[in-house]
Amino acid sequence: MQHLYALIITSLVVTICVVLHYEALRFLSQTVGERVHKRVGVLVVMLGLLMAHVLEIIVFAMGYMFMQHGAGLGQITGMDNGDFIDYIYYSSVVYTTVGFGDLLPVGGTRMLSAAEGLAGLAMITWSASFTFLAMKRFWPHPLDESEKDDEAGIRK
Repeated sequence: MQHLYALIITSLVVTICVVLHYEALRFLSQTVGERVHKRVGVLVVMLGLLMAHVLEIIVFAMGYMFMQHGAGLGQITGMDNGDFIDYIYYSSVVYTTVGFGDLLPVGGTRMLSAAEGLAGLAMITWSASFTFLAMKRFWPHPLDESEKDDEAGIRK
């Protein structure tokens, strides 16, 4: 039964993070448009995406805290006092797929850790794709302009 509870909590945390990321991308897409200067737009996109990732790491950290202290579904060994900063550290290491060596999940937290690694990788690549499209829109390459001129029949 503990595995079922761990699966439900893991699914809920991952779903919250995917929705949060989707809404962040939608917000950035609508906000950063014709309203801001191109260079400012790229900065807003990057800072907005970093904020979204930090919030997602915090959501996962709260999931670990709940699984360990609230539901008793496992623990993360190696944490000295287990305050919120420790959970954020652990979550950021797993989210970014850096890997962990000083902290080790035990019990149901292993399921959340595995899901966070996968979700973090997906969110980071989703952000990279979004950033690529934003860069293409806000920071056109000089060759792109010359190709447009050639198509219009303009010779330099």
